[in-house]
Amino acid sequence: MAYQRILLKLSGEALAGERGLGLDPAVLQALADEIKTLVQRGLQLALVTGAGNFFRGMSPRGRQMQRVTADYIGMLGTVMNSLAVADYLHQAGVPAVVQSAIEMPRLCDLVQPLRAVELLQRGTVVLFAGGTGNPFFTTDSTAALRAAEIRADAVFKATKVDGVYSSDPKRDPHAQRFDTITYEDVLMRNLQVMDLTAITLCNENRLPIVVFDMTVPGNIVRVLDGQATCTRVIPAAR
Repeated sequence: MAYQRILLKLSGEALAGERGLGLDPAVLQALADEIKTLVQRGLQLALVTGAGNFFRGMSPRGRQMQRVTADYIGMLGTVMNSLAVADYLHQAGVPAVVQSAIEMPRLCDLVQPLRAVELLQRGTVVLFAGGTGNPFFTTDSTAALRAAEIRADAVFKATKVDGVYSSDPKRDPHAQRFDTITYEDVLMRNLQVMDLTAITLCNENRLPIVVFDMTVPGNIVRVLDGQATCTRVIPAAR
């Protein structure tokens, strides 16, 4: 495999399946099975989820609240998602530990990057929950931050399309997909790969982002083996 240690970023909506809300057991089972295959092959894997399957702070419902309150609710949603994924991993025989940026010792550990690295090296999946622990930061920013802290080889951004396009491929039949694109080009073209904070963190730490289609079963393995379509976002050559 091209990478030894990755951080997988999943949206909360991905865990809801076709229902679009809550947690879909079939999706959780499929994810656990796929992660098990990766761990058995020696990949060190950390994971960050969004919380859109429970609550979105920028939705009309969320905007009726103060931004700080809405963001904290979203952070709690990521804890719920992480606990659910960890449970399915345990059932599949994969050791998993949830580390949260918000202290809740009865449910999960506090985020400790050095401890996380030790766990990853032992074949334990580490799920980072609770966002950054602060409002005004997205889970994309959380993923970039945690990936830098554990010295991941790449951030794998799971989406519903097979990479980064010059425009929305669902609306523009002439949209061009990029095999590789630099962070500078992403910013110049205003492509919505991740938010600006996440892009800046990854660029400064020379951390590639691999954008791929998560809706295709087994696609993470194929991307790692170079057998699936994806886009690599990389720093410009120095």
